[in-house]
Amino acid sequence: MCGISGFIANSSLYEQNIEKTLKLMSSRGPDHKNYIKYQSPNKQIYLLHSRLNIIDLKERSNQPMKIREFTIIFNGEIYNYLEVRKHLEKKYKFKTQSDTEVLLYSFIEYGEKFHEIVDGMWSFAIWDEKNKNLVLSRDPFGEKPLYYTFSNNSFFFGSEIKYLFSLSNKKKETNNEKINDFLFNGYKSIYNDNNTFFKDIRELQSGTLLKINNDNKFKIKKYFSYKANIKKNTNTNLDEIIKKNKKCLIENVELRMRADVPLAFCLSGGIDSGSLISIASKVLNKKVSCFSIIDQDERYNEIENIKKVAKDCNADHFLIFLKDKKKNFFEKLDNLIDYHDSPLSTISYFIHSYLLEDISNNNFKVSISGTGADELYTGYYDHYNQYFGSVNVKNKIYKENLEYWKKYIKPNLRNEALKDSDFYIKNPKSLSNVFEKNFSLDTFARNKSNLIKLNQKTFSNNVLRNRMLNEIFHEVVPVILKHDDHNSMMHSVENRSPYLNKNLFNLTNEIPTEFLIQNGYQKFILRESMKGILTDSVRMDRKKKGFNADISSLIDLKDKNNINKIFNKTNLVNEFVDLSSLYKNINFSKISNHFSKFLFSVINVNIFLNKNS
Repeated sequence: MCGISGFIANSSLYEQNIEKTLKLMSSRGPDHKNYIKYQSPNKQIYLLHSRLNIIDLKERSNQPMKIREFTIIFNGEIYNYLEVRKHLEKKYKFKTQSDTEVLLYSFIEYGEKFHEIVDGMWSFAIWDEKNKNLVLSRDPFGEKPLYYTFSNNSFFFGSEIKYLFSLSNKKKETNNEKINDFLFNGYKSIYNDNNTFFKDIRELQSGTLLKINNDNKFKIKKYFSYKANIKKNTNTNLDEIIKKNKKCLIENVELRMRADVPLAFCLSGGIDSGSLISIASKVLNKKVSCFSIIDQDERYNEIENIKKVAKDCNADHFLIFLKDKKKNFFEKLDNLIDYHDSPLSTISYFIHSYLLEDISNNNFKVSISGTGADELYTGYYDHYNQYFGSVNVKNKIYKENLEYWKKYIKPNLRNEALKDSDFYIKNPKSLSNVFEKNFSLDTFARNKSNLIKLNQKTFSNNVLRNRMLNEIFHEVVPVILKHDDHNSMMHSVENRSPYLNKNLFNLTNEIPTEFLIQNGYQKFILRESMKGILTDSVRMDRKKKGFNADISSLIDLKDKNNINKIFNKTNLVNEFVDLSSLYKNINFSKISNHFSKFLFSVINVNIFLNKNS
């Protein structure tokens, strides 16, 4: 929705940086920019805001917004703001039709427990002029980013890292440990902690409040905690679970379609995005528009399923073909890294940027995606192996699903380790499939001794549920959300994710593990919930291709100029990766999936280092 930034400083030195920072915030908020200043005996407080108009487009809803002694700058959406407002109107008089005013009154009324009332995505800052303290908050899943740092006894924060450097005059220093871990442990290692690719720049974690006072004394409080809360299937009615899941998902889609501007859906060939579009079209009776990326590589080409959903929903459908985008790869990647203030984590987010660019070019201001469904409902192939490691092997369901797995899943697996159905029975704590260790990419590492030993967080002794919670909060979803946000806001588009909702999370987190995979189908609960809504040819399709592409679809690796550009020994990334050895070990006529991903990371890191070293 917007961009936010600000600081609590003991010097007037930073005032000169306000206007240039607001200019940097333009893509997040092209419709209005402003700031407010507060003065205390020994500090100056500045709150900056740039607005993307989504709800209540009138000037009355511009920010910073002040009510009594409280002033808010807010990035995000409160989806149930109309319902919350009805309760608050009994006590407060509203001046706008915005969700911002509802959020601020919710904070005034309920204090730090406001998050129990609102359903939404947010990062915000609220200055309490009476008590001289600043509260920062991020939503439970971390859909909206928020970074902070200390410099010269002053505190700086913002929606993007570049805002912090712009405001603080802080010198950029790359976090080489983070870079090394990303290269050789993969993107799932990025959120092992809250450090970023720059030293001393941290990201406020999801579901967290940070309160800081005039003297820079601060405390961080986790308000949204999670652990596996699995019910026993003897006390659980499967039909009731499916019914509740369907109801909750329909409500989430309806709430997330609230906007005073045009919105569109991102459509891949899987059931996640297809379910959302089908709900909007067939249940909510909305005319829908959707955008899809098409890769000619058979491993990732989902055009058949994509067209089936679009036709079934009578959607206005926009197709983007990767083959038409190949010519500007380096220029495009350079611009993205500059905006993201980090390397891109995977190829998926590079191609995702084309999607948002087209959505923006067609005058849509809101996009809706299927982020989070894989992690809520068992969407990855290795979830099957973890399922076998989590249920009783003597159980009839185990034996039935094992036969289905051998017939339908095993033939599609490229990872040799996952072809062993007992892998997690034998190795319940193995992370070889989580981080990139199974491909021995660290043989190309210059600094092998500096690679940290990564451990997953422990939420449950249940192998599958522990993996899923790690994926949602520490490995996969945080990475997706960061790139979703930056790709969309780069083009002044707001991205929404109906699967990321506390009620839906609590519901799926209680489902007995045995119910998650049934009749040889992963995402069994979602598939059954969508019966009669999503076309069966997609709903019952077992094969997962994923939103991805091969690097050869993006860049011509037969072109010597490109090869020289990537493997030049003077490249800064050569300090981390033995480029000569890597070049000798790649089969360029048919690049394997893990080398494709690694090569993309190497190119990314080199560009990032060139920009920031």
